[in-house]
Parts: sequence; C-alpha cells; structure tokens
Amino acid sequence: MYVRVIGAAAAMAVVFAVGTACTGSTPGSTNDTGLAKYYDQHITWSPCSGFTPDGPQLGPDIECARVLVPIDYDLPSGPTAQVAISRHRARGDRIGSVVLNPGGPGTLGLRTATLGAKALGDRFDVVGFDPRGSGASTPRIQCLTPEENAAMRPDDIETDWTPAGVDATERNNRDYVAKCIQRTGTQLLGRLGTRETARDLDLIRAVLGDPKLTYVGYSYGTRLGAAYAQAFPDRVRAMVLDSGEPLDGPVIDMAKYYGSMQRAFDAYAADCARHRDCPVGTDPRQATRVLHTILRPLLTRPVPAGDRPLTAGEALQGVLDGLYSPSGWPGITTGLRQLRSGHGDALRATVERFDTTEDLTLENATLCLDGPRIPNRAEVATQQQRIFAAAPFLAIGGFHGQAPLDRCAFWPAPPTSTPHTFDVSNLPPFVVVAATDDPAATYDGNRLLANQLHSPLITHHGKQHGVFLVGDAPCVDAPVLHYLTTLTPPPGGIDCR
Repeated sequence: MYVRVIGAAAAMAVVFAVGTACTGSTPGSTNDTGLAKYYDQHITWSPCSGFTPDGPQLGPDIECARVLVPIDYDLPSGPTAQVAISRHRARGDRIGSVVLNPGGPGTLGLRTATLGAKALGDRFDVVGFDPRGSGASTPRIQCLTPEENAAMRPDDIETDWTPAGVDATERNNRDYVAKCIQRTGTQLLGRLGTRETARDLDLIRAVLGDPKLTYVGYSYGTRLGAAYAQAFPDRVRAMVLDSGEPLDGPVIDMAKYYGSMQRAFDAYAADCARHRDCPVGTDPRQATRVLHTILRPLLTRPVPAGDRPLTAGEALQGVLDGLYSPSGWPGITTGLRQLRSGHGDALRATVERFDTTEDLTLENATLCLDGPRIPNRAEVATQQQRIFAAAPFLAIGGFHGQAPLDRCAFWPAPPTSTPHTFDVSNLPPFVVVAATDDPAATYDGNRLLANQLHSPLITHHGKQHGVFLVGDAPCVDAPVLHYLTTLTPPPGGIDCR
C-alpha cells in the first residue's frame, strides 16, 4: 500500500491505497443493497472448544461465535464466509466492546480476548477475531494438504541465491499458488485483502451492538485500523495504533523492516558480548561475521532438530523471531550454542512457536492483494540488494545478482487496493504508541504516522515490537486506558522511560 501527502492546499488528506470500500450509499449501512441481512444478523455465543483446539486454553470466561459475511461485498447475494470472533464480557459498568487485532497480516486473533481481558475487561467486552480464511473462520484457505503442511518448513527466509536456487524457489512459488487455486478457488483468494477485512470489522461492530468502533491494533493492525477509519469515518469511537507504519509506504517496506532487525541484532550482540560464552563473540562489531560462520554450514548440512533437520533459512528465521523483544534474546543464545554442538532443537521450537504455515498463507494473500507487485526478476534483485545493504546479517548465502519472483507474481487475482484520497479531517483523535528501538517498525515511521493522523504519540524507550499491555509499561498503559474509557486523548509528547 502506498500513500503520499498531496500538497499544502490539501494538508488534511493523504493518498491511501486501500481502495474504495463500496459503491452506492454509506459503506456498510443497512440500506446498502443486499447487506441488511448481514448487519441485522443475530449471532449465537458458545464455548470456544468447538472453534479451535486451543479453545479450552482461552479460559472459561471466553465465549465464541461466527459472523456471516459475503465473500465479495460487491456480490452480497453470492457465496458467504464466517468470521470467528471471541469475547470476554465486561466485569463492571460496560461502555461497549473493544476489538483487538494482533497484526500479521493474518495473525489469528481469538486469543486476544484473553490477553486483553485483565486490563480492559472492567469496562469493555474484549473481542478478538480470526481474519476471514484463517483459523476458526470458514471457509479456510487451503494451499497444502496436511501432509504437505507437516513437511513444509515454516520459514520465509531464502538462503540459496545461486542461479539454480533462484530457479527452484520461483518454481516452488508458482507451484504453491497453483495448489492454492486448485484447493481454495480464485474467488476467496481474490478477497483476502485489507479492504475486505476492514468491511468484516464493521460487520463485527454491528453484530456486537456498538454504534461506533473502539479498536486497538498492533503492527499490521494499525494499517487495518486506518483502512477502517478511511471507509467508515463516522463509525470510529476510539483507536489505538501501536507499533505501525506511516501512511506513505507499503504495508511492509522490506528494506526498512530488515534494517530495523539488523539494529535489533546489533543490540542483542552488544548485550551478549558482555558474557564470555556469547556465541556471536565478545566484539559486537564482528557479530554478523560470526553469525555467518555458525549458519553457513547449514546451507549444505542441516542439523538434527526433532523429526526433521533444521535448515539455514529456518535457523535464520529462529534468530529473527527472537529479536522481536529482549525477552527472546536468551533463546537466540541457547539456539546458537546448540548449533555449535550440532543440534537445532531450540531454534526449531522458536520458529514453530511464532510461525505457522496457515499464518503465512493468509499473510501472502493479504500482501498480494494490497499491492503493488514486483513484476520482474530485475526489480526483485534490486530490492534484495537494498535488503542486504540494510541488513547484512541476513546474507549468509552470498548474493549473485539474481532473485526469484515471489508468490504475488503468480496470484490469480489483481490487487484490490488502489490509491485514492484519505481525508482525516473528520476523524476523532487517535492515539499512536511506539517504542524507540522497535525491531520491526521504526520510531520515525510511527512519529510520522501520528503527524499524518493529527494524533498524540506516546513514546516508550524500549526494544520491543508492541507496547500497550504487552510489557511492563504503566506510563503507556495508564494514559491509553484513560483515553479508551473517557475519549480524552493524552497530551502530545508523553515520553516514557
């Protein structure tokens, strides 16, 4: 998604690539042709055990339901889907519902009702949801059979940059999309972008009985929140956007993202270097080189790890997953020490805890539909060079000037997001939250996001991705909770150290 400010005369507007939410009357109104049956539906709450294998773990106070949505909002009488939602009822004097989105794109969200209940559950029903096509929502995307899923490495870090490796990766990407088409069909695959998820979010709001949406979004969830506000500006009560990106860039700028991860790796290396047995050495300036010496042998000789060997790409993904918060640094140290001993169990466990093939499938679909796409290998190679320049710790396999077309190049439907004006003049103030050393979203980007939305920024001095309710940050939590409860935004420039 691309956005740009369009001049001083239109300072209250930005160009936002989410696409017009609908045609005709007010988006999502029950007067929209064919949509009344969706907005007027009554849902049935029940225990979550029938929704997900983790249902009992959500706790006895969490209940689940499914919301009927059209797969294609332009064809409301056509095929339908169901979006699974979870709820923790308010313990006290209820204000309404607050919907949480953990990011992704595509991260499953039923569990967020449990995670947010302690802090938000006094005055709000706390609601989470699995995005359309994933988790307990139906129909689910299916690209691989259960057997293929079990055999597939849940890493998305390419390491073989030889011409043969590039050809093989591109062939695998083409074959993967072909299986998606065969097993899921093109209609659902073409309606999994942010535009449709924002419209699903409005149906969730309606069936919960809330005239306006109260929303907390993390990471990609900030882009989803902005898309909702663009489509339904008169239905926003309050929004908290935590650890996001400005409205003048793609959903994920890979060079900036991995550049942030390089800084996080450097911070890990500096902390690790204080210990004699640090696996990346006692000189942080050499840590990238030492990491390469540890991981490079796995390019040709994966190490044992559970029921299948750990590859170089999977090991690198395990390191990346551990960089999202300093709490993950000990796991990186343990994992790299194990690799020196010829075993990969710790890094394998990290990857499987953070990444699932289903999450990655919906992430792929969303990114492909939110566009724009890179149409040829030359442009992909240029982007890859930018990534390695920003994050040299990733380049364990060298680079030969070629890169494969990704899955989006073969996606069977065009992007559903197109640039158009996003007017922020009629929105209530949001609250933007950011960590100064976020490993996945730059602080400067969040500061720009706050400026674009004319909203206050709460700064947390820390190294985590996601701040509000995520860690021990009462200086952040208190003013955000006050805002959600009273609709009084905090003064700009809160600086939490």
